[in-house]
Amino acid sequence: MLERVAETIRRYGMFRGGERVAVAVSGGADSVCLLDALVALAPRWGLSLSVLHFDHRLRGEESARDARFVEDLARRLGLPFRLESAEVGALARQARDNLEQAARKARREFFLGVLGRGEADRVALGHTRSDQAETVLFRLLRGSGAAGLAGMRPVGPEGFVRPLIEISRREVEQYLVRRGLSWRLDRSNLDLDLARNRIRHELIPSLRKQWNPRLEEVLARTATLAREEEDYWAEQIEGLAGRLLICREGAVLASASALAALPPAAARRLIRRAVQAAKGDLRGIDFGHTEGVMRLAGAGKGGGRVLAPGVEVWRSLDWLRFARAGEQGEECGYRIGVRLPGRYRPPGANFLLCFELREQAEPESGYNTERSRLDWGRISGPLELRNWRPGDRYRPLGHAAAVKLKELFQRAEIPLWERRKWPIMTTGTQIVWVRGFGPAAEYAARPADPVALEVYELPEGEQES
Repeated sequence: MLERVAETIRRYGMFRGGERVAVAVSGGADSVCLLDALVALAPRWGLSLSVLHFDHRLRGEESARDARFVEDLARRLGLPFRLESAEVGALARQARDNLEQAARKARREFFLGVLGRGEADRVALGHTRSDQAETVLFRLLRGSGAAGLAGMRPVGPEGFVRPLIEISRREVEQYLVRRGLSWRLDRSNLDLDLARNRIRHELIPSLRKQWNPRLEEVLARTATLAREEEDYWAEQIEGLAGRLLICREGAVLASASALAALPPAAARRLIRRAVQAAKGDLRGIDFGHTEGVMRLAGAGKGGGRVLAPGVEVWRSLDWLRFARAGEQGEECGYRIGVRLPGRYRPPGANFLLCFELREQAEPESGYNTERSRLDWGRISGPLELRNWRPGDRYRPLGHAAAVKLKELFQRAEIPLWERRKWPIMTTGTQIVWVRGFGPAAEYAARPADPVALEVYELPEGEQES
């Protein structure tokens, strides 16, 4: 079995040589086997081993005995030992999570902390082929797609490695018996109230008996095939994301028509990529949410919204906007008094609006940006910069009558989320200038006007030469 573990390590490039490997040991059969195997194999890669144990404080004195068992094991092997503990029950109640999920999060944070502080280069986990089969079946029953069916990766991007991923639980126990090694039994693994335990103790044995005695191998092979498919697609989606996704102000934008034109397999993956970029993960995102966004993209021009755990997807004109839940509909009201000369960044904007008084005889700067000039003599009151409000209307230069800004936005295909914070300059109750549409006709500077108020835009942080 050691040679099979060594081959798994080589196949997936788990160690390059000389790494510091922290071995996560719960005290159960899998983790005790992992530690013993790595101790035997460490000289081949020049590994420096240490032992990690996380006490969930869920089983009272039994949990404490598990911790002492692992500490004694590490001491006998002459390995550094690190213990971390947390009241996982309290964490679950605080996060309104189930115990299993809360325990997994707490362990993960512990392991990531060890890696993040540079205390180890890899964290080795004791997941076996049996665990992989259970994971695949569990996710299949929950309706996961190919990404979910890929199961647990032999080498994770965080620095986690799983050297026993091609070894069955039965083989692990046989190895320990032959080696005369003891391990701890966690009674919670027998609790059939937990879905994963029902899969382990009831569903898989039944399917193995009635359908396929090699079910575990089949499920593990499914994970391998799905993982290879996903690795291929990851490269394809990377290129698509670079061309079709725009990250702006903490959100992700995509053309609805471009998304709808993609093959469904690519579109679904691109949607998941956008969701992950917007909210930071894909937890709670299922097939129904992805299909909802697909329908939103394929509906032609219009509006709409898809709500998913932690994220909202809005449609406006030909744009889809992915953002964290609650951020799309936030009102962005602001009012800023304008002093001359002055430069102001409207809330949420990535540009500066600049205001300067200039002699009309003075030529405009050669800087490559659109500039507006207003007749300073006609502006009698203080100036204010504010956001667009529904019902706003004015008469742009070149128009015979006043028009609602909403109509101008629609003609210019400016999506709803940008309209809410669109900059407008007023004096009193009069709109004198609107970003992108220029000065009001009655305030536009004429060649004979001696002094003009010049308004122009600069990317934030950029200075005029």
